[in-house]
Amino acid sequence: MRYLGRKLLRLVFVVVAVTTLTFLFVALLPGDIAYLVVGPTATPAEVEAVREQLGLDRPMLVRYGEWLAALAQGDLGVSLRTSEPVGEAILSRLPVTIELMVLAQVIAMALAVPLGVLCAYRQNRWVDRAVTLAGFAMISVPPFVMALVLIFIIALRLGWLPATGYVPLSEGLWDNFRTFALPALSIALIEWVTLMRLLRNDMIMTLQEDFIAMARAKGLPAWRILFRHALRPSSFSLITILGLQIGALIGGTLIIESIFALPGIGRLLLTAIFSRDYVVVQGCILFIAVAYVVINFLVDLTYSFLDPRIRVGGRDG
Repeated sequence: MRYLGRKLLRLVFVVVAVTTLTFLFVALLPGDIAYLVVGPTATPAEVEAVREQLGLDRPMLVRYGEWLAALAQGDLGVSLRTSEPVGEAILSRLPVTIELMVLAQVIAMALAVPLGVLCAYRQNRWVDRAVTLAGFAMISVPPFVMALVLIFIIALRLGWLPATGYVPLSEGLWDNFRTFALPALSIALIEWVTLMRLLRNDMIMTLQEDFIAMARAKGLPAWRILFRHALRPSSFSLITILGLQIGALIGGTLIIESIFALPGIGRLLLTAIFSRDYVVVQGCILFIAVAYVVINFLVDLTYSFLDPRIRVGGRDG
């Protein structure tokens, strides 16, 4: 319990710091935010009305206190363009981003785990070199370029999947999957490389341990040694990077969502930036940052379940 309490205390501290930095990020932007909102052709009266509406005529500390009080009640403000509550706008688009993020990580793990195990088992052989070369080639490609290549080949040339569009899950599992397949694959074909290389390196070290030698001496088949005895102790670093990637993808999918016309949080943020809707921008940044912190917290808890020594060390320290 002490270990969990210390982690929760750290989580609260980081969340408070994130909220402060998010507010300052917008409050300290150069220039007058009111001019950015209404545009250069607005009259002074219109600018002053926007300043009063946004509370820009009050001291920064007062605005920060009011913003925190509203935030504690779940109020992220109202969009300046659509008058939609920012919290509702984010929550309505969150399922799209989560589905894209989860599907991308599932595909990445489906590639990374078997290939990482294979490369560790066949260390420095032709299979290891070929997979490593292919991985380095893919990781050097930006996600939006990968997306455009997949659209050209799979959607336009072969016609297997739609290039853009979104079908909700309620309208059919297969149609929904078809709209997410290319976006998720665009992300997964880059994300799997880091996971594979990390797992490969950790598993090479694990395969040199004494308990692996004992398992081999007992005559256990290679697949059982690799996937039952060596994979779990080699997965700690993999879980860390996986958690960091999931957190980063919450906000990092904005280009992919825009290319494939997916109504997720990333596309909401990008639209708000171009329309100068700073209230939505502030809300999206805060949500993405807090989600990233919470996911890292959950990764730390996963450590304690996979390896009780971490939990014991946290209590004794």
